[in-house]
Amino acid sequence: MTKIESRSLSVGVEYCLALVVAVALFGVIFHLLDAGYLPQPFFYEPNDTFMDWFNTKFWAHNPGAYDAWLSIYPPLSFLLLIPLGDPTCYAGTEGVTSRDCDFAGIVILHAIFILNIILTAWAFSKIDKKTAVSRSFALSSGLPMLFALERGNLILVTYTFFVLAFGPILFSARSRWIFAAIAVNLKIYLFAILAAFLLRRRWYWVEGTLIATTAVYFLSLGLFGQGTLFEIYENIVGFSGAFEAQGVLDTWLAASYKPMIGLMQGEFPVSGVIGSRAVEYGLIAIKTGILTAQTGIVLACVATWARPEIVPPHRLAFLAISMVAITVESGGYIYIFPIFFVMMERWKGLARPIAISLAYILCIPWDIVVGDLPPVVRESYLAGRQVYTTYGVGLGPFVRPGLMILMVIALSAATIRDVWVDFREQGWKGRWRFRHDHPLLPWVERPQPEPGG
Repeated sequence: MTKIESRSLSVGVEYCLALVVAVALFGVIFHLLDAGYLPQPFFYEPNDTFMDWFNTKFWAHNPGAYDAWLSIYPPLSFLLLIPLGDPTCYAGTEGVTSRDCDFAGIVILHAIFILNIILTAWAFSKIDKKTAVSRSFALSSGLPMLFALERGNLILVTYTFFVLAFGPILFSARSRWIFAAIAVNLKIYLFAILAAFLLRRRWYWVEGTLIATTAVYFLSLGLFGQGTLFEIYENIVGFSGAFEAQGVLDTWLAASYKPMIGLMQGEFPVSGVIGSRAVEYGLIAIKTGILTAQTGIVLACVATWARPEIVPPHRLAFLAISMVAITVESGGYIYIFPIFFVMMERWKGLARPIAISLAYILCIPWDIVVGDLPPVVRESYLAGRQVYTTYGVGLGPFVRPGLMILMVIALSAATIRDVWVDFREQGWKGRWRFRHDHPLLPWVERPQPEPGG
């Protein structure tokens, strides 16, 4: 098979995977129109749509975000939300009243969602025009992004600055510093990406971003008047200690196996349903998978330190954010970050196509239900009426974190192999092949032309 034929085949495979995402998306739309609520695995409370957005906005307009609501968001999260809607809708009690009043806030939320689609398509078109449509569609219309929209989670706003900071759209390093600083001040766990770039000796980039991040934090703290580092740390510790899975709803759209482990080790009678031996073997398999992925990330980071010019920036960023995704439970929408970096990979070799295919599968907005639960009458915000909701035990909570782990193992293995091949060809001394780390050079490095090209 020639390179052209192989390339055409890979593009065809990606468009077929994107078609699966599209079919599932049409199924979601049909289910919403027919039943009046979003199907599993979308949030099980149909009257809670967009409430992450409006609950956070309520505390942006009222005191007590950190001592009453016990928020773990940095102050910039609240500061940015203040002008995004009608401030008169947040003078009363917290809840759906604000959502019903603030129509402008809903419009702005969807405008941000559309802006993210444009930015995603723009970024992927700069990487590979042949796969830009399929990859941008899968990520922009897939489960993690749609789940973030349904919840109205601040990750949608974060993603806007994230793409500008870590995608191939901008070439100004200083602009990237600012956008990365804003993204980190919206979702603290993105700081892992900055720390990981120390492995590539990107000193100016890391230093500039850290200075910008610190400046943005203290500026937002001064303007908002709440959210000291001590308050945020105390709330994070309290939130982590208080969270414990009590039932299957706590594993609904989890990004990691942490809720599942808590459920299997907790008071919920899992062993009475599937047997104690199945629980024991399941815990061993889950913990082994997590440890394998974490070990792979560590080894890939060691390899990166030895040969930083071999590992592309987006791969290292993927490994960093994936360590967070599989270790700490942050919700299923966190997948948009590692999937974005995976979609920057080339369809080459074996491990990278596997990771790209898994990324498409994680974007499928559907779940396979193996056991239905009794229907319940609930209010549906999207339908504007009462509906009969039927949910059940889905395979998603068991499968999705595992697919994420496999994706991590695949790209960790690809990284280690690439470095090993370079050692074998160049020797242990090696050579420094990429450009001097000047502060104004773009974050995404252009591929060098092949010999004779």
